[in-house]
Amino acid sequence: MSTSVLRWNPSNIPGPREQKLLQRMDKHRRLYLFLYQHRLELFDDAFQDELATMYRDTGEGKQPVPPALLAMALLLQAYSGLSDADAVDNTVFDVRWQIVLGTVGAQEPAFGQGTLQAFRERMIRHDMDRRLLERTVELARKSKGFDWKKLPKTLRLAIDSRPLEGAGRVEDTLNLLGHATFKLLRAAATLLERRAEEIAACAGAPAFLAPSIKAGLDIDWFDPEQKAAAVGELVEQIEAIEAWIRTQVGEAANEPPLKDLFELIAELRSQDLEPDPPSGGKPRIREGVAAARRVSIEDGEMRHGRKSKSKRFNGYKQHIANDLDTELILACSVTPANRPEGEGADALKEDLARYPDRNEAAEVFIDRGYVRSEFVEDARSAGAAILCRPWNPRNGELFAKRDFNINVRLRTITCPAGETETFTLGQVVEFDPEKCGACPLRNRCTEARNDAGRTVRIAHDEPMQQRFRKLIATPKGRAALRQRVHVEHRLAHLARKQGPRARYRGVRNNVFDLRRYGILLNLEVIQRREGELAKAA
Repeated sequence: MSTSVLRWNPSNIPGPREQKLLQRMDKHRRLYLFLYQHRLELFDDAFQDELATMYRDTGEGKQPVPPALLAMALLLQAYSGLSDADAVDNTVFDVRWQIVLGTVGAQEPAFGQGTLQAFRERMIRHDMDRRLLERTVELARKSKGFDWKKLPKTLRLAIDSRPLEGAGRVEDTLNLLGHATFKLLRAAATLLERRAEEIAACAGAPAFLAPSIKAGLDIDWFDPEQKAAAVGELVEQIEAIEAWIRTQVGEAANEPPLKDLFELIAELRSQDLEPDPPSGGKPRIREGVAAARRVSIEDGEMRHGRKSKSKRFNGYKQHIANDLDTELILACSVTPANRPEGEGADALKEDLARYPDRNEAAEVFIDRGYVRSEFVEDARSAGAAILCRPWNPRNGELFAKRDFNINVRLRTITCPAGETETFTLGQVVEFDPEKCGACPLRNRCTEARNDAGRTVRIAHDEPMQQRFRKLIATPKGRAALRQRVHVEHRLAHLARKQGPRARYRGVRNNVFDLRRYGILLNLEVIQRREGELAKAA
């Protein structure tokens, strides 16, 4: 271990006051007691040596606070749901924190707010949040609450996701453009040592002299014609500001931060505006939503997403991999809300491979969004059973896809009237229009025009979907599928602790926070298992 980094070594011998407090902690918010009892197992000497590798041996960046103490404080912060400032205060005002941190009676904070933030960033850079999650699995292995030797050698793994509202402010097109341009004005003002309002005035952009862009344009926003004209006026003023700044700053326009802000404004115009032919090509707000549309200036990785047909959100998706035999969360990932579930599963795969044993799955429980992921394909190729509810496309009062007999081996599909067509995976099958037109079941099958036949879409993963349909058709299969409810419970506990909204901006910061709550959930599982064992003894 680096001599420049302090080791955390709190005493395990409680004084009279601490003993009374520990007795009370055994009744209320019991995880504090568990953390006190197991702190030096979770942060043993070997792991503290790993934490020390985040620091240089030169003496630069020397950390006066033991890294393990700061890591424990980050767990306490999440458990208590506190800001950085309140976490610092709690090291003085909350005796439960002091007991866990080994600082009982301290009159000064154990660390500063900047120290806590810098340590969190350091943990993220070195992926120590992932290692701390792995440490909870290692702790469970040693715990008496788990008979690890009797566990199956392979995993029964469940994967699921939940939506997470982003921390960045979501804005409409005009406010996005205005917000980005205000940032450009402020950056140029700093460089030129002038006021942002002065630059806007010199550039001939009066809309940017008001406190908000819509106040600056000052129109009736319910009038479509005025709104359309305001879009063109805003773009003209933005272009005037850009041209003025480029003229004044010269080569600095091609360097950060101005370069990044020019590119941001160009990105926003590209995604949200399009030429309006009737008005001679003047810009108008784009019809429809651009792919991967940016929704926030402050958090550039947030995206539009939907968890279901009716539930839309702006932010991220959290993904977890849950070991059904131990109830432990083994891996976590976060993706922008618009990305397919498969990307989250592939990130989980990398983390699962790091475990020295029980890192191969015999059964993988998923929802339909993960079916076509590389993770699931690799697991299936390795011999794992994939358990998932099938797609169940509905067709109103007409025959649904499930009413057709699909023979995957022969690549044929037979309709309820007995007509058969061949198919190719990933394409749409159309039955013979003449036969469909004369079919006595036509009114129950299709509402297509008379010169068209019934169509059925065949999925790329149709063979797997057929296996899922056979699985759900049997009592044994339905019982197996119900085991996936455990990962849903894990996500429900996560949502209750973390809430619906992200604490941080950006994918990686939110991966850190998800892992942190995963660590807490795992510690609670270990605590409960040990308690159940003690009661049974």
